[in-house]
Amino acid sequence: MNNTATGLYSGELRTEATHTASGTLILTDAPVDNHGRGEAFSPTDLVSAALGSCMMTIMGIVAARHALDLSGVRFSVTKHMAAEPRRIAQVDITFQMPASLASKDRTLLENAARTCPVALSLHPEIRQQVEFLYQ
Repeated sequence: MNNTATGLYSGELRTEATHTASGTLILTDAPVDNHGRGEAFSPTDLVSAALGSCMMTIMGIVAARHALDLSGVRFSVTKHMAAEPRRIAQVDITFQMPASLASKDRTLLENAARTCPVALSLHPEIRQQVEFLYQ
């Protein structure tokens, strides 16, 4: 079985992770509030961004199945850290959705987002505040 990714500690609180199948590289840096320079995603930033990306991907799968166009949908993610122990306490995600979506399609997509694999994998103590704005 092939591994999903490989990693390298490059020093100064930075890592490089390489996606095995594609060769795509992700750099991480410790955040400024935790001894780093904040010049790249921190590992906890990646977790938060992964939640938004996963929700969007699952909505995209459901949208394709129902012939709905979600091209251009945007999302923003805000991570809130707890101090003791240092961990992600909450992730706020806002999706900017097309106003033209029917009520039944909105419900379908919102339910799909909330049941994405990352959302279901995060510890239950991590609050997930998800907002859908239809504009």
